[in-house]
Amino acid sequence: MVHCLHSRLRHLCFALILGASTVVAVDLSSDLLEYIEAEFGTEATDRLKRWEHLSAVAASAPVERQLQLVNSFFNRVQFVDDIKHWGEEDYWATPVEMLATNGGDCEDFSISKYVTLKAMGVPDAQLRIMYVKALELNQAHMVLAWYPTPDAEPLILDNLINEIRPASERPDLEPVYSFNGEGLWLNKQRGPGKRIGTPERLSRWVDLNSRLIDSLR
Repeated sequence: MVHCLHSRLRHLCFALILGASTVVAVDLSSDLLEYIEAEFGTEATDRLKRWEHLSAVAASAPVERQLQLVNSFFNRVQFVDDIKHWGEEDYWATPVEMLATNGGDCEDFSISKYVTLKAMGVPDAQLRIMYVKALELNQAHMVLAWYPTPDAEPLILDNLINEIRPASERPDLEPVYSFNGEGLWLNKQRGPGKRIGTPERLSRWVDLNSRLIDSLR
């Protein structure tokens, strides 16, 4: 049931697009909610409704408050490895998929936080999904970074800890690269990094956007 969710969602309308120039909104259709309830129960639809409500009511809050609310909301979701959850080595889930199944890995947490903050009006230029090495775990990891200004030290939203800290206070994370709807950067230091192209170089990002856009057709 979980493995086929992403294909079924292609035919259910929810207004989410990740493109940098596109207005992003969270607007869950009744068809989608009915399907999710039938397949995953009322707790799943309750999570989705709370997400929709959060994105609307927090749209006028200060950015720092938005970061806290979004980080806390998604960090309640269970961490589940992709192989166990989706039957794939590395699947990037949409926020609807993550909340419907109440599970995801670090990529899914970061993507969902990114999408939700965009829906609240945070500029794409201030947000970067960042691929890092978690030194204490000795493994690849993904977080969301918020840059108040282009050259500022970012704040890090992470599913490993609930506290949002500046990058300098996360010595356990070694930046590798980052991306958003506008670009792709190498991050060998904790600053803004060196731009090396567009996010279309990341095949899983392209696939994720395609699934979101297909849902509007």
